[in-house]
Amino acid sequence: MKAKTMFYCTECGNETPKWAGKCPACGAWNTIVEQPELPKATAKSGGKATRAGISARRACPVTDLRADEEIRFPTGMGELDRVLGGGAVKGSLVLVGGAPGIGKSTLMLQICSKLCEFYKVLYVSGEESEHQLKLRAKRLRVESSDLLVISETSLGDVMESVALEQPDVLIVDSIQTLYNEALESPAGSVSQVKDCTMALMQLAKGQGITVFVIGHVNKEGSIAGPKVLEHMVDCVLYFEGDRHTSYRILRAAKNRFGATNEIGVFEMRDEGLAEVENPSEMLLSGRPDDAPGTCVTCVMEGMRPVLAEIQALVVTSAAGNPRRTSNGFDYNRAAMLLAVLEKRGGLKVSACDAYLNIIGGLTLDEPAADLAAVVALASSYLDRPIPGDLVAIGEVGLTGELRTVNQLAQRISEVHRLGFRTCLVPAHRAESLHAPQGLQLIPVRNIGEAIRAALRPRE
Repeated sequence: MKAKTMFYCTECGNETPKWAGKCPACGAWNTIVEQPELPKATAKSGGKATRAGISARRACPVTDLRADEEIRFPTGMGELDRVLGGGAVKGSLVLVGGAPGIGKSTLMLQICSKLCEFYKVLYVSGEESEHQLKLRAKRLRVESSDLLVISETSLGDVMESVALEQPDVLIVDSIQTLYNEALESPAGSVSQVKDCTMALMQLAKGQGITVFVIGHVNKEGSIAGPKVLEHMVDCVLYFEGDRHTSYRILRAAKNRFGATNEIGVFEMRDEGLAEVENPSEMLLSGRPDDAPGTCVTCVMEGMRPVLAEIQALVVTSAAGNPRRTSNGFDYNRAAMLLAVLEKRGGLKVSACDAYLNIIGGLTLDEPAADLAAVVALASSYLDRPIPGDLVAIGEVGLTGELRTVNQLAQRISEVHRLGFRTCLVPAHRAESLHAPQGLQLIPVRNIGEAIRAALRPRE
């Protein structure tokens, strides 16, 4: 008899009884896959137990619940603690996602050095043998008798090891290699990934074990992994960066115990990941002098101001349809700024190819970078350099006006701390701002004034 199957969306995890080209839940196309349904015996036994009231729990009034603070503990890496909201939480389930080879396993094994000083850690690897883990730990200088490693892919064997060793922290590398023998689907499928994660969540909540789960995703993030499990776990961390460069960015996509707008910056070295406490200096290192098409702005990543360099290249198009490309900057917003620059700034950029690039692999998703992008585009179009000590902060509207942004005073303090001497700011906020000594604030009302102020001849 043919086993009954169900259809799952690899983007959101929605279940549907039949295949469809478009997911009815999230609207994604070509993400529905077929997987065997869970055994009926499991569903029946669970239903009988509930009806019989064997393991039923009574509801209690919310006034009787305790509102104690969650128990946090440091991981040994300040950048990771910042993204987690002040440290790891006891009994939480944390998902660390990213492309293969980006450094997720290195990060997890590296924090074991500090965790093992106070806690017992069990590291479960389904991709490497114990010998390979030993070689990696030796390279990272992680040596502790409280770090237990096991190479296992069976969920049942992992649960037995947890019951035997009673660890305080459990690390699973990776969730795609773990499988439940009760299911017929292969390891890494949607049903296996969801079932294994649910078992780990019950383990974390029931026994108070902090669980870190590593999940691989491709560039689109559409395979069975973090995208399917985001609604199940307490915290989702994404490790981003180019494998061909040394810098990595860790950001939170979901966090039930803290903010989701913090980032952590790391540098990949031979001895492991090193924390970058001042990412602004890293992102601005190697900046060319007197080169047209480059401008610096200040964005907020959580409570941390970060200075980023925006580079623009505007050249005459050889084709009838000019090309638009943006890397690290929203494509639609870049197209809008080009239209505003031509209509309100008087520059004929519609007949030119335009390219925008954010240095260092950073992604700018807030409107405070609009003014710097417009100034960089104008500088490249006119082939006139912007002074190296100038920073531009502000949102650009469709009429070419400049709007204010939040936490402007904190951004200006960071600009002054890094040695910049000139800052373009929206005019209607300039009077209420206190300029630090050595920093000149230039109020501008629209992009025309901003371009003239940024590209004026040097004295």
